[in-house]
Amino acid sequence: MSDVKMTPHTQTVLCALLGQGDDSERRSVVLAEGLYGLELSKRTRLPNGTLFPILERLRQAGWVERYWEQDEFAEAEGRPRRRFYRISSKGAVVGPQALAEATASASLKTRQGIAHPGLAGGTVE
Repeated sequence: MSDVKMTPHTQTVLCALLGQGDDSERRSVVLAEGLYGLELSKRTRLPNGTLFPILERLRQAGWVERYWEQDEFAEAEGRPRRRFYRISSKGAVVGPQALAEATASASLKTRQGIAHPGLAGGTVE
């Protein structure tokens, strides 16, 4: 179904951009305005070298949009403009579906005993 490889890091980024784990008010803001790079890095705890390639793959797949904030906001706070990333209309539809499929797949692997190699009950392949 997914045209994006759903690695655990990709899932983490998608969850952040979908506002999962936020209260409904904050989630609405995240969906409407998105998150800027440093904020995404803090929320996901991913280094830039991991985060930004994922964002670019999601953008190329049409799941994420990026935009620069308006100069007035940055100038008012005396800082450079921020680049924001937000879920696109396509991403709002396929993102949750892809996350659900990834969760189901991980659950199946766990039941089969291959998700946690080296742990009690897991197997090493």
